[in-house]
Amino acid sequence: MNARGQAGTNFQAGFLVFPGVQLLDLAGPLEVFGLVPGVRLRLIWKALELIPSSSGVLLKPSDQLGSCPQLDLLCVPGGPGIDPLLGDKEVLEFVRKQAEGVEYLTSVCTGALLLGTAGLLRGYRATTHWSATALLPSLGATYQSGRVVEDRNRVTAGGVTAGIDFGLRLVAKIWGEDQAQRVQLRLEYRPDPPFQAGHPDTAPRRITEQAEQELATRRERRAELLRKLLDN
Repeated sequence: MNARGQAGTNFQAGFLVFPGVQLLDLAGPLEVFGLVPGVRLRLIWKALELIPSSSGVLLKPSDQLGSCPQLDLLCVPGGPGIDPLLGDKEVLEFVRKQAEGVEYLTSVCTGALLLGTAGLLRGYRATTHWSATALLPSLGATYQSGRVVEDRNRVTAGGVTAGIDFGLRLVAKIWGEDQAQRVQLRLEYRPDPPFQAGHPDTAPRRITEQAEQELATRRERRAELLRKLLDN
């Protein structure tokens, strides 16, 4: 058990939300941290109006960028809506300001690209969704394969479902393994996928090729966007 003890009293865990956020990127770690007693969860965006997630489910922010208090943990999820934020000065400034005081600066999936664009992964090892790992070096990060990658106070998770693993890893790190295991048991988290197709390393080649074709346009647009942003 570390200095925080078994409960998350006064621990402020903030999650950036935005139009087009990947719902499971957010919901996985949100559920994990929400089961730690005393943790205060905050959903943060520019305004408090309902915003649509990637699947159309509406999300209600609890805090605005300009008035959010200093967090202990900031998590940036990914999704198709992350691209417009890569050049959004208001969002980037919020993330940079929070980074100065957070205990943990984290991301799930392509949320790592926002941290990188903000200059916050330079010199760090990191991961992201498999379709975007090639972009990390251009942001000053060193790509490391892994479901969850920790480097000092930067913790990045791979694609989408990795957010649950990420949440449990951090709960164990902050409040101890017993707390993390109680959360895991309450969530009945015991993955038993029907296929080993969750990553290009294990998926059949034809499946990977099909997925790459489906994502090709988005990948090209994202790479071009980053090139323009980094050239400015």
